Amino acid sequence: MNALDTMLALSAQGEVQEVAAGETIFRSGDSGDCMFGLLEGTVELTWAEANGKEIIRAGDVFGAGALVTENHQRFGNATAITACRLLVMNREKFLFAVQESPLFAIELLASIDARLRLLRNISPS
Repeated sequence: MNALDTMLALSAQGEVQEVAAGETIFRSGDSGDCMFGLLEGTVELTWAEANGKEIIRAGDVFGAGALVTENHQRFGNATAITACRLLVMNREKFLFAVQESPLFAIELLASIDARLRLLRNISPS
């Protein structure tokens, strides 16, 4: 299983959000009360401060950082490159998932680590 699989297992109806191509999902500085699992489509994450960019593809999760920081603010911008279907997990469900399934936290960390390695072109050891 991966982090998106765990999110799907814990999801209920109404937690899937449709986003049109070009639509902003969140902006830097926004308050973040949820994370996302990308079911379909492609999302671009950008960070003005670091002049960085990342492409998120179906099967990836993103936006969890706002759930674990003290002020719950978004650090970057997320924009749908193509039409997307997003699974939305609010902070309450996130905390429940971490408490009831500690493996979820490991899956999430592994997902973030894999994305960071890909950004930096570092192969896993």
